[in-house]
Amino acid sequence: MDASSGVRKSSSLTGKALLYFTSIFVSLGVFLFGYDQGVMSGIITGPYFLEYFDHPTRAQLGTMVAILEVGALISSLIVGRVGDIIGRRKTIFYGSIIFVIGGAFQSFSVGMDSMIIGRVVSGFGVGMLSTIVPVYQSEISPAHHRGRLACIEFTGNIIGYASSVWVDYFCSFIESDLSWRVPLILQCFMGGLLCGGSLIIAETPRWLLDNDHDAEGIIVIANLHSDGNTEDPRAKQEFNEIKENVLIMRAEGERSYADMWRKYKKRVLIAMSSQMFAQLNGINVISYYAPLVFEEAGWAGRDAILMTGFNAIVYVMSSIPPWFLVDHWGRRPILLSGALIMAFSLSMISYSIYIDVAATPDMTVFFVIMYNAFFGYSWGPIPWLYPPEILPLSVRAKGASLSTATNWAFNWVVGEMTPVLQEWIAWRLYLVHAFSCVLSFLLVYFAYPETKGVGLEDMDAIFGELPSTTATPRGNDDDEDPLSEEESVLEATGDEHGAYPRESLSSVSPRASEEQAFISSSPAKRSHGHQE
Repeated sequence: MDASSGVRKSSSLTGKALLYFTSIFVSLGVFLFGYDQGVMSGIITGPYFLEYFDHPTRAQLGTMVAILEVGALISSLIVGRVGDIIGRRKTIFYGSIIFVIGGAFQSFSVGMDSMIIGRVVSGFGVGMLSTIVPVYQSEISPAHHRGRLACIEFTGNIIGYASSVWVDYFCSFIESDLSWRVPLILQCFMGGLLCGGSLIIAETPRWLLDNDHDAEGIIVIANLHSDGNTEDPRAKQEFNEIKENVLIMRAEGERSYADMWRKYKKRVLIAMSSQMFAQLNGINVISYYAPLVFEEAGWAGRDAILMTGFNAIVYVMSSIPPWFLVDHWGRRPILLSGALIMAFSLSMISYSIYIDVAATPDMTVFFVIMYNAFFGYSWGPIPWLYPPEILPLSVRAKGASLSTATNWAFNWVVGEMTPVLQEWIAWRLYLVHAFSCVLSFLLVYFAYPETKGVGLEDMDAIFGELPSTTATPRGNDDDEDPLSEEESVLEATGDEHGAYPRESLSSVSPRASEEQAFISSSPAKRSHGHQE
């Protein structure tokens, strides 16, 4: 540490470079999720796969694909508690290990039973990663960049999906069982990379402060947001706000699922509904079964996979505009506009297949690509951003687990039923999902508040739960002047890291008086020493 500057650096990267590096790296977690979703879409139409598994029925294919969601649903319900106990970083580590084990079962499958076991085990890993990675992302991100970083994370998911489609396409030229084993083996290597990287990334500052590892917490905050300077007023302010929120929540005892449901029912329902409609709006009809959709429209064999690959490229590109829109335009406008255009696109897919004319294959491809593009811009990224940011720290992992479990529950329903419904109701299937898009538009319009630029510790006022005057968008920190010494509550103490003044905490919560002696000491003295 440089005594004159107050700089403590845990890595050679600090500030925005560290923030973006960490965000992109943990996106490997959702990359794996996307890859595992898409890899089966091309495999299940391959001749060697169909022959190896004795030409399974549509219902059997649906079970094989959708069984992953059963494992993901179970683990996503458990991981909320696990993430609170062992931390976000270790949860990513164990989730990636489980994913690799499941991928190995699938890769070396000797029959339907071992393939299904592998899918379930991979599902456990995917459920852990898809729950904890958005939580990790939200907890390391500044308010004015939180939306962008979450959308970059979602792009990682779509790159995973697109990669799996193109891997499937190129492997379809292999004249052996390796045509389906190689795509499955590759996911094991990527899971191993995430596993190794999770050992070097930092724990989130909010988890560290929530577990009284204050000395490490201030260092992580400074590395992420103040170029490693622990004496920077912004780092001190961030530390102050997080720790104050932690102590208030601790005094109120809001930790259990029952407490969360009692006090934050509206937030939990909004979080769950966003993930529910992300599935009911029809994306996995395309993601899991795009080749079958294109075959239904008139494309055959490898050409159907090729069309899926082109669609995936557009899907990736469509996920980039929200990087720049979500923190300026807001969450609500993106969700509302996306729902309307998705409803139109799905209706036109239905109509194109219904009329069954020479132009049907081209029309179907066009409207599938339009649908995917607007899902990638709206209902793809926002439901992964929105739940962790609206839930308070004390129950964030638990609330995110319920939200993600909802995603996997409806993911399973859609994945299981799609092949069957494509046979039973044919072109009408897409009208069902178009109607869901309309319902999601109405829900967002009447129930979802705008959270653009609002700090995580300020969300109570957005939902009318505290008479706080601080819940206004903070804007871009780069455009703000640091707080003056007279204005900053951090300067009211003699603490070298800016711990809370006693009078500040008392004014916020009368029940927090028992914590005052605890917080009057420095973060270094309060830390119990975070165990790696």
